[in-house]
Amino acid sequence: MEKAILCLLKILRYLPPLTLSPFLSYIEASGPLRESNQNNELYLLFLFVSFIVLIAAYFFSVVFQLGEDTFNRAKLLNVGYTETIKDAEYDCFIFSDVDLIPMDDRNLYHCYDQPRHFAIAMDKFGFRLPYAGYFGGVSGLSKKQFLKINGFPNEYWGWGGEDDDIYNRITLNGMKVSRPDVRIGRYRMIKHERDKHNEFSKIQNTKNTMRKDGISSLMYRVVSVKKYPLYTNISVEIGKPPPRPLKG
Repeated sequence: MEKAILCLLKILRYLPPLTLSPFLSYIEASGPLRESNQNNELYLLFLFVSFIVLIAAYFFSVVFQLGEDTFNRAKLLNVGYTETIKDAEYDCFIFSDVDLIPMDDRNLYHCYDQPRHFAIAMDKFGFRLPYAGYFGGVSGLSKKQFLKINGFPNEYWGWGGEDDDIYNRITLNGMKVSRPDVRIGRYRMIKHERDKHNEFSKIQNTKNTMRKDGISSLMYRVVSVKKYPLYTNISVEIGKPPPRPLKG
């Protein structure tokens, strides 16, 4: 991976100067991880090339959840946002799962007038949007949009549900989700094991929970920060999930 990064840096020296698009200034891309592996490095390599072609100013952060407790995707994305704005002022945030590889370079990673859902046609769903309220995989929000919905929920432990909650937050705050054409928003998924699924009943309560559960209530501990030429790894402890209610 480091050799690949050095090669990209050498290529950058010979590229003509890039200018910022009129609709953005700085972009931060953040992805949540359980641990580092070759698939994660492949994902980063794809994104490096994409961002070199598309925009001039960007920053990648990869957030690692330490420990063996159940994965919490949305909380890690909140951490990525919070840690990134400590170093610089960004006005656009791209949140991406690291198992998704974009297939079309016309799917431009920048922020729009409305929150953007990029990954609308994954191979695992037959390259179709699974349902109208789906907001998973890869999304983009401006800083203003992100703060308007109080960031993402922290209480979804396991896979699934949190993206539906985010969709609800967007619509409840008077915004609409924008999407690319289904022929453009296509992604391949790198196969891997995932934690157990969330309790989807929480989605029904978004209106009551979104003001108290989000970026305003985020708690975590940074264990290490490792900065590389083109990205930063942030390892954190985010606590433990609450006990699941007994069935009976």
